[in-house]
Formats: sequence, C-alpha cells, structure tokens
Amino acid sequence: MLSDKLKGIIDILGNLLILLGAFMFFPLALSLYFQESFRLVLIYLFTGLGAISLGYIAHYYHHKNISLDISASMIITGLGWLTASFVVAIPLTLGFNISFLDAYFEAMSGFTTTGITLISGLENYPLSLIFLRSLIQWLGGLGILSFFLLITFRSEGATWNLFGAEAHKISSSRPVPNLFKTIKILWSIYAGLSVLQTILLLLAGLSLFDAVIHTMTTLSTGGFSRYDASIAYFQQAGYANFRLIEYIFIIFMFFSGTNFLMHYRILQKNWREVLGNPEFKFYGKLVAGFTVIIMVSVFLSEEVALYLQNIESVFRTSLFQVISIMTTTGYETQYIGSPYFIIPARQLFLVMMLIGGCVGSTGGGVKVLRILILRRLFAREIKALGMPRRSVMPVTLEKEKIDWEDVSQIAGLFFAWLFILLVGGVITAVFSPHNIAESFSGMFSAVNNIGPSYITVAEMIEIHPVVKVTYIFGMLAGRLEIIPVIALFRLDIWKK
Repeated sequence: MLSDKLKGIIDILGNLLILLGAFMFFPLALSLYFQESFRLVLIYLFTGLGAISLGYIAHYYHHKNISLDISASMIITGLGWLTASFVVAIPLTLGFNISFLDAYFEAMSGFTTTGITLISGLENYPLSLIFLRSLIQWLGGLGILSFFLLITFRSEGATWNLFGAEAHKISSSRPVPNLFKTIKILWSIYAGLSVLQTILLLLAGLSLFDAVIHTMTTLSTGGFSRYDASIAYFQQAGYANFRLIEYIFIIFMFFSGTNFLMHYRILQKNWREVLGNPEFKFYGKLVAGFTVIIMVSVFLSEEVALYLQNIESVFRTSLFQVISIMTTTGYETQYIGSPYFIIPARQLFLVMMLIGGCVGSTGGGVKVLRILILRRLFAREIKALGMPRRSVMPVTLEKEKIDWEDVSQIAGLFFAWLFILLVGGVITAVFSPHNIAESFSGMFSAVNNIGPSYITVAEMIEIHPVVKVTYIFGMLAGRLEIIPVIALFRLDIWKK
C-alpha cells in the first residue's frame, strides 16, 4: 500500500510526464515541416503519446489537496530531472543513433543547461533533433519545476515547499508577495528577452532557425549550438556581421547571468536598486577584472605583435569567453584549451566556472552572491584576529547583517561542492587517460553546469562509462545545488 506522500509524488511526476509528452509535438511538427524521415516522426509521436499515457496512469493516485513537506519537495525535485532526462533520451538515442547512456547524458546536459555534448557533426543531423536539444535547455533554464506551479498552486504549502527545493531561482526580494505571480513575471521576462534576442540575431543575418535555437540556449545559459564550432562558426562561415553577432551574444549572456529580478527592477525603472545591488556590482567587477586579465595574458603570448594589431579582436574574444564561462553558458569563439590562452588563463577559467552567475539567474556555479558572502566571512575572520575574543562581529553585506544560519548553510554547501569536484576529478583521472588538470576540468564543467572543459568533444565521446555516469550525477547535483540529490539516497527521508 502506497503512502499518501508517495502517491502525491507519483501524481506530480505524472503531470510532468504529460507536459513533456506535449512538448514532444514541437519537434514532431518541425520534422513534418522539414519533410524529415517518417521514422523520426514516429519516434516523436510514440515518445510523446507514451509519456502522456504514463502521466495519466500516474493520475490514478491523484489527490485534490496535495500536501508536500520539505522532504517530498526534495525528492520531487531530483526525480523531476531524472524523469525528464529519461523521456527525452528516447528520441535522442534513436534519432542520433547513439547508446542510451550517451543519450541520457545529452538529455541531462540539456535540462540542467550544462551544455557538455557527446555528439559531433551536428550540421549533418535532422533540424528537428537540433531543435529538441535547444528546447530542453530553454525549458530547463528557469527550472522544469516552475511548471509544477501551475499544478500545485492550489495547495500553498505544496507550492512554497516545492520551490524551496530550488531556492536559488527565487531570491528573498520577490517582486510580488505571491510566488505564483513571481514565477509568471520571471517567465514573462524570460520569454520577452527570448523574442528580443531572436529579432536582433535575425537583423544581424542569422536564419530564423539559427536565431531561435541559439536564443533558447543563450537565455538558458545552456550553450548547445547547431554547429560543432559553436559561435565561432559564424566567422568561419564568412558572415559579414560576425562581430555584431558575437556582441549580441555577449549582451544576452551577461543579462542571462544576472538575477532575473534585476530585469524586473529595470522595467520598473528602479535604477537605484539595480545599481546599488551588491551582487550585481560584484558580478560586473568580476567580469571586467577577468576580461582585463585574460586580455593581458593574450598579449603575453608569443604572438603579441600580431595581437597588438587587432586589439578589438582580442577584447571581443576575451570578453566573450569570460562572460560565456562566468554565466556558465559555454559558447566558444575560441577553444579555451587552445594556445590562444596561456596556462594561467586556463586556470583562471576554472575559477570562473566555480563562481558562476548570480542568484536568481539561469546560470550555474556556486553563485556570485555566495562567493561575496564567503569573502566577507573570510575578511571577518582576519579582522577578528586583532579583536578581543568575546567581540561580536557579524558578517554584513551593504551594512545589513547576514544571519549566521545563512552563512553556515553557504559554507556547508561550498564544502560539499568542493568535495564533489574532488571526487569527480579523481574518478575521471582513474578511468581516463587525461592528466589531473584535464580530469578536474571535466568535473568542474559538469558540476558547475558550464559545458566546455579541457577534454575535447571527441575525447568526451570515448570516455569511460563510469566517468559519464559520474558527470550525470555531477550535472544534476550542480543544477539542484546538491541537497535534493543527496535526499534521493536517504531512506529516512523517503519514510517520513
């Protein structure tokens, strides 16, 4: 006999299956429009109908009043991504003709907006498959579970607990008190920015298809591209406006890495709050500082005379890669492991991966705000060395005291983050021929949801299955910020 808690979990996962099945009809329609193979049409059709059917079967456990506690919310959060990745892995394995493990890896990379890919020769595959990869990143951008709000808002406790499991998406300063309205505002901004970027890319010379799929993977900070060369393709293919195209991506990556509530404040013309926001200011300083350092490192390379002849190119390339990595989008106009970037610059890229975007953005990583608070905590400890032992010195941010409980949670999360990076890096080194720096870069890429690493796509495709499973766990842990994933392995939480 199933418990009420388990019935509620199955019911909500059933709703997710129905939604996923419905979204499968978008690539199906494109496949028909582009007159792709009938086999591919059938794959989308049966995957969609199968997911919808399973979803309605799960409604056998439907409850009018779903009551979710925190532990159930955590379980749903973890299972939501696992379930979604399983469904999408079906058309990916059949369409790309890859193993199910590789397809599941690709789906998880998409939904978590990581962007690591195990597929090469992307230009040669049906456009509907390319669209599907971009669609799952766009959906994953603000979190699959925001869709659950439409289902569970009838139970206030369920809604708040459910989104408490993905707390980094909603900051404490909500635009409106009602969480349901807050999510509507965030998705409206997300969709609006998507339309705006698509239009600008069209004006810059991209086809409608390229503009749409690259917009979806920019706003979600996912980084999947239609081309193996990523954004560098547009220069290589001879696009006259390739510089403009790259600057458009730079702008929208930067804003995608910003707390989406800052966009709401901008729409309200509340410039004082935007410019005075400590995280936003620190984010801007980090981007500017890292860009200068990377530019200097390029000029220190052996071909300095050549680079000095085109300072704008060095600036654009450096700024693009800094913002792409800081926001964990993962696009490239220059491979981060190429000789263009000297070893110190490559090490700095790993630091950027760890920091990530802002709280409340679609970016991954530890988040800028948490790094800022940890920096203040470190400064407090240094200052305390010269103070009496009984002195009370709280951690402050813009003269506001931060609760010690919040500081402890951030410190604990940061430790867990580093521990997972360590374990994953060691596993990669043991089960692959890569050196320790390359091995750790792979796990940095997975856990911080970034995509590029010092392991090439060709090498990643051939990497040991144990490493692939490790990265799947790392991508999910990084996206859900570890705790919900750990909850899946705690029997006591399932029994509560």
